[in-house]
Amino acid sequence: MLIPEYENYQESKKHGKDSFPYDTYLCTIPKDFHMVPLHWHDEMEIIYIKKGRGIISVDLMDYEVSEGSIVIILPGQLHSIRTERLQIMEYENIIFSLDLLQSKQMDVCSTSYLMPLRMGKITVPVHFGKESEYYGDIAVILDACDQIGSDKPEAAEFYIKSQLFLLFYILMNRCRNDSSNVVRSKKMDRMKVILKYVEIHYAEKITIDEIAREANCAPSYFMRMFRETIGSTFIEYLNDYRLTMSARLLRETEESVLEVAMGVGFDNLSYFNRCFKKKFQMTPGKYRREG
Repeated sequence: MLIPEYENYQESKKHGKDSFPYDTYLCTIPKDFHMVPLHWHDEMEIIYIKKGRGIISVDLMDYEVSEGSIVIILPGQLHSIRTERLQIMEYENIIFSLDLLQSKQMDVCSTSYLMPLRMGKITVPVHFGKESEYYGDIAVILDACDQIGSDKPEAAEFYIKSQLFLLFYILMNRCRNDSSNVVRSKKMDRMKVILKYVEIHYAEKITIDEIAREANCAPSYFMRMFRETIGSTFIEYLNDYRLTMSARLLRETEESVLEVAMGVGFDNLSYFNRCFKKKFQMTPGKYRREG
């Protein structure tokens, strides 16, 4: 199960298709899933908080969000979503490819704005709270896209696309930060390689030597870098990732606990049960029953 599958498992609405790469869906933590692990993708993502409170991490910086908050995640940025213990958060995810707005024939929109955005030479604010200067303008656009997506009139794609262009006008005209003088950290690039590898291969056996080779560094440097960047050892992170995926499978499939454990990369059921109980304060069987 990859992160997109993990997030999209219970979509409430979907506009995306190959010819129009734009998706929206509602999620609730912890009802739908325990958390969304740290990951990245090439699409742009907007997270619109509908109810509750939580924490969204973008490029390893935490943002406390609450009802109404809007978080904008650019292509390639590392991000995760979680809540504090006993908190519930409902949010809308809006994910789309910048290809939707980019002309095949290069124009100023592509060369001066969209391409620099992809390359990290232009950035925009991550978090817009209700007190933010341009919050109202952005919220109106997202609400309009929601309404048209709900009504589903003929040619709704034109309307959604027009609203996205308006969004980028606001971001580029009023909020843009030119960062062409900032050199992207090699450490961050290595982390992206590592996290993407885990997302794809977490169900397989992964050794420190293997993941260090993927990150093009020595095992000793890798272990030190990972702990300094993420705040845990790689093995701790990998086990936590596997447990997060197992929780989803327990709630949404009829696979046995053994099958779930093996399917996410644990080859010892007793060890899986101990790790699961430590993370969720209950056994896998009880977690499934309470779902």
